[in-house]
Amino acid sequence: MGPELPPELSIVVPLYNEAESLPPLVEQLLDALRPLGRPFELVLVDDGSSDGTAAVLRQLAAQTPELVAVLLRRNYGQTPAMAAGFDASRGAVIVTLDGDLQNDPADIPLLLEQLEQGYDLVSGWRHRRQDPAMSRKLPSRLANRLIARVTGVRLHDYGCSLKAYRRELVEDMNLYGELHRFLPALAFIEGARISEVKVNHRARSYGSSKYGIDRTFRVLMDLLTVWFMKRFLTRPMYVFGFGGLLAVAVGVVLSLYLLGLKVQGFDIGSRPLLMVAVLALICGVQLFCFGLLAELQMRTYHESQGRPIYRVRDTLRGGLAAG
Repeated sequence: MGPELPPELSIVVPLYNEAESLPPLVEQLLDALRPLGRPFELVLVDDGSSDGTAAVLRQLAAQTPELVAVLLRRNYGQTPAMAAGFDASRGAVIVTLDGDLQNDPADIPLLLEQLEQGYDLVSGWRHRRQDPAMSRKLPSRLANRLIARVTGVRLHDYGCSLKAYRRELVEDMNLYGELHRFLPALAFIEGARISEVKVNHRARSYGSSKYGIDRTFRVLMDLLTVWFMKRFLTRPMYVFGFGGLLAVAVGVVLSLYLLGLKVQGFDIGSRPLLMVAVLALICGVQLFCFGLLAELQMRTYHESQGRPIYRVRDTLRGGLAAG
């Protein structure tokens, strides 16, 4: 018996209270992946479920050699669960999908085929989404347009969890908050080539949706974070410094105007404009200092990790691609 081949493909699935859907999910994944003839692994992450998902995972892991079960100590959320799956995976290509059976595992070969066309990330597009129109589809459509406009990455469906990534791309990205939704935007910041393919979407067979209205606020905050990272990741002084200089300029102009009135004998002590001038000067200095601190932190971040501010796709020497 020869040595075990390392997996070429890793399927990462975050799970939260999906005990009922887990056995058919694993069965469908195996049916879709085994015919490909490529070594693969199923990295299933239990995000602190309370319905027996962990017990079902233990049973399936004992029966399925391709399965890797990651059991988190408590419920952290989808983004940390996905990050845990990325860390536990070994494949050169990583595919993610939801554990509720709404994503169709049979679509995975479509994503892999598109990825082999030279892309770094391929995202699924649920063009016939099987969800309630008012509570899920309409808000999602509006969110997709907003995210595409802010990030500059034109995708029809940011919320589709069915995506394929090259490992080197995943290793360049750190996930926090609800940033799993913005992985294409984070990948774009890293210089990735991104594509989109139409995939099937099925109605939920078990349980209920885990998403509530409170998630909207978190998504908006993370969207602002992604926008800032895209525009000012390596130059935070540009945004803080410009705002600080503008505020100082306003404060100086108002102060000179008030000084002129004082010289002419007018009383300026009771004028609200005096308070505005003082606040503008103080805020301007603070913003400028924030910019300097942000610049120092960004330099520390890159230099301490040896993390370059650029990404090289290929190096050509003597007409050959050296990688």
